[in-house]
Amino acid sequence: MPPKDAELEVLKKELNDSIAKIREAQKAKADVTLESACSGVEPAPKIKLVCKRLLKGHINKVNCVHFSGDSRHLVSGSLDGKLIIWDIYTGNKTQIIPLMSAWVMSCTLSKTGNFVASGGMDNQCTVHDLNNRDNTGAAKIARELMGYEGFLSCSRFIDDENLLTGSGDMKVIHWNITTGDKVHEWFGHSGDVATMSLAPDCNTFLTGSVDRTIKLWDLRDPKDCKQTFWGHNSDVNSVCFHPSGTCFASASEDKTSRLWDIRSDQQVAEYKPPTANSGFTCCGLSKSGRYLFSGSDDNQVHIWDVLKTTHVGTMQGHENRITSLSVADAGYGIATSSWDMNVRVWGI
Repeated sequence: MPPKDAELEVLKKELNDSIAKIREAQKAKADVTLESACSGVEPAPKIKLVCKRLLKGHINKVNCVHFSGDSRHLVSGSLDGKLIIWDIYTGNKTQIIPLMSAWVMSCTLSKTGNFVASGGMDNQCTVHDLNNRDNTGAAKIARELMGYEGFLSCSRFIDDENLLTGSGDMKVIHWNITTGDKVHEWFGHSGDVATMSLAPDCNTFLTGSVDRTIKLWDLRDPKDCKQTFWGHNSDVNSVCFHPSGTCFASASEDKTSRLWDIRSDQQVAEYKPPTANSGFTCCGLSKSGRYLFSGSDDNQVHIWDVLKTTHVGTMQGHENRITSLSVADAGYGIATSSWDMNVRVWGI
C-alpha cells in the first residue's frame, strides 16, 4: 500500500471533527423525538399491497421506472436498449422507443406525458417527443443534451420546457429543452450525483450522492446549495420529497431509510427492516405522507409507518434486486422495476 499522505490525513480529521460538531449542535437543538411527539397518534393500519399488473416486455435488467402526471402512463428503461411506455389500466405497451445506447440508467416522463428523457453510460440526455413519431412509429428525438463528463444518473422535468439532470461528474444541470441551452450548472457534491427529487411547488429540489450527503437547491436563487444534510454512512441512492414539501425521505446503501426535516436542518427518524441484510436502492412516500416505501437488494419493498417509525409490511414478488420505485401522483398505485426484467404495479 502507498504511504499515507500526512496533509490529507489532517484534512480528513478536520472534516470529521467539523461533522461531529455539527451533529452535536443538532442533537442539542433536538428537544423531542418524532416517536415521542407522535405518541398520541394512532398507528397507521397495516396494509397489504398486491401486484395489480405484471408488465413484461423487456429482455434485460430494468433500471428505472417513472409515472407521468396522469398516474395512468409510466415509462421503464432497460439494459435491452429500449424505453417502454405502458398504460397501467390495460397493461398494454403504448410505445416502444429504441435507444442509441443500451446502458440506460435514468428515465423520466414529464407531468403532461408529452416528453420522456433518458440517459446513462452514453454521457448524454436524450429527450423524445411522444406526440411526434418517425416513419418507423417510434417517438422522434426532440433534443440531445450533451455536456457531461460522466454517466447520466437521474433527471426530472420541471415542465415541458425545463429539465434537471444529475450525473457521475458531480454536476447538476438545468436545461432549456426548447433551445438546448444550459440555464444553470451547480457544483457541490464530491461524488457521483445518484438521485434527485423535485419539490411539490417545483421551486426547490434535492440531490443525493455517493459522497453520503443530500443537498437542497433553489431554482429561484441558483447561486449555491441552500442546505446540506449529513447522516448516512454510505451512498445515498434515493431521495423523495414529502407531499408537504417541508421534509423528505432517503434510502441508502447503509441499509437504512431516513426522514429529514428541512426546517430543523436535520434527521428526525431512521427506518430499518426487521433483518437489515441489504442496502436500499429506492424510496417513495404515499400521497398522504404516512407510509414510506423502500426498495431493497433483498428483492422486497419495505413499508413503514412514517410517524411511528414501525415496519408495517413488505411487497414481495420480484425475483431479483429492485432498482427503482415510483408512486403515482394520484396515490393509488406504486410501480417498481427490477433486475428480474419485469415492472410491477402495486395497489390495495
